Amino acid sequence: MRRLALLLAGCLAALPAPAQEAVRELGSGATRMVLRSTTDAAVIRPVLEAFLAGRPDLSLRYEQWGSNALDALSRADCAAGRGADAVWSSAVQHMVGLVNRACARSHRSAATAALPADLRWRDQLWGLTREPAVIIYNRDLVPAAEVPADRFDLLDLMRARPARYRGRIATYDIEASGLGYLFAYADSLEATTFGGLMESFARTGGVATCCSAELIRDVAAGRYLIAYNVLGSYVEAAAPANVGVVMPGDYTLFLSRGYMIPAGAAAPAAGEALLDFLLGAQGQALLAQAGQVEAAAPAETALAQSAARPIALSPAL
Repeated sequence: MRRLALLLAGCLAALPAPAQEAVRELGSGATRMVLRSTTDAAVIRPVLEAFLAGRPDLSLRYEQWGSNALDALSRADCAAGRGADAVWSSAVQHMVGLVNRACARSHRSAATAALPADLRWRDQLWGLTREPAVIIYNRDLVPAAEVPADRFDLLDLMRARPARYRGRIATYDIEASGLGYLFAYADSLEATTFGGLMESFARTGGVATCCSAELIRDVAAGRYLIAYNVLGSYVEAAAPANVGVVMPGDYTLFLSRGYMIPAGAAAPAAGEALLDFLLGAQGQALLAQAGQVEAAAPAETALAQSAARPIALSPAL
């Protein structure tokens, strides 16, 4: 996997990537829990407020982190015997690693037992969302005939129009983004197009940047014409009307953010209660409203069930 990182880092021109951080204090109960997550605070806040409405005994400190920084902090906390009360990350390979380092507590409930096997690991890590990796494009600047329906179309576009798309196609910087690394790794296992994409990204001056918000913003502004492997939940929540979305028809990766209760949690019961809420009917409905659970493909692109590729929580990560 290190070779993969070096290959992609060499192929894409990385931009500086400031760490994402935000803190929100919610609720007023006497028992204080700490949740650390990679999810945008504005996106997840309504879900957390609904949880706290039924738990007046709790208050919650929400900390938003970049995935690599969150992993480093969680490892340090584990070594020191401390931790947040829950950690929830899109970089699920980091979460599997933490569990395998004995950094998590076990929890079993009817809600966790109902999860499929590929969304549970050792009763210590759970996948709570269903979010596609999509291609986005600027509707005003990319002609309808050039909108890629899949990776083969994207390859053909870069090969046929290298001058037009030079420096105008972006994706995640896999050194700065654990999620970007995960998607690139999954592509390397899945796609016959992987090598061709890397070559074409290099030849057309593909740009690597840190975060979903920046990719969506810069496609909307026309700085980039197309962005690849963007997390669809953020597009749904934040994209302006001039940003189009494609679920690639050859296959579409689906991420389930990993949730864990650290071994050193001060209020583990609160972390367990939030987990069961998020897995319950109300929590899943609220996550769907927040764009974190994709029920169906956008009308713009019909996605066959056979094209969906869930990323399983497993030691292979």
